[in-house]
Amino acid sequence: MSEQTEKVVVKALVTGGSASGGPPIGPAVGPTEINIKDVIDKINEETQMFKGLSVPVRIICDPETKQFEIFIETPSTASLLMKELGASQGSSNCIEEKIGDLTLEQIKSVVEAKKDTFLEKTYKAAVKSVLGTALSVGATVEGEDPRTIQQRIDNGEYDEQLEEDL
Repeated sequence: MSEQTEKVVVKALVTGGSASGGPPIGPAVGPTEINIKDVIDKINEETQMFKGLSVPVRIICDPETKQFEIFIETPSTASLLMKELGASQGSSNCIEEKIGDLTLEQIKSVVEAKKDTFLEKTYKAAVKSVLGTALSVGATVEGEDPRTIQQRIDNGEYDEQLEEDL
């Protein structure tokens, strides 16, 4: 009976589109003798759409076959909203200090990016969840407080725009 080497799982937080062979990836993948440049190139290719954002990645390395698999997690909802706003950080006082205004389309775009991770059962509930995060980072939506938009969703005002499935 031959002994099988165990796969090595590396979890890291990388900047979308610009991971490097330095820590944490290089030192963790290096001992597996898998080509680090190949791993980094694949990560950068798969995280390009999240350029500039912190993206959680999981790399499963098989030291025996020298093969690897990359799993890209979605950045946080707040990070995606900040990218939509073009802001580097959220408001320190989100009730009084607003950092930007989002459109409902931008909210829906974030829902799309995160749809595999939502616990909410409906698209409307997911949109309302993202609106809650928009409130906490200090954004308005369509020029209004996100809670107002949430209330309008509850009242059925956006039913046509939010008919999609998660």
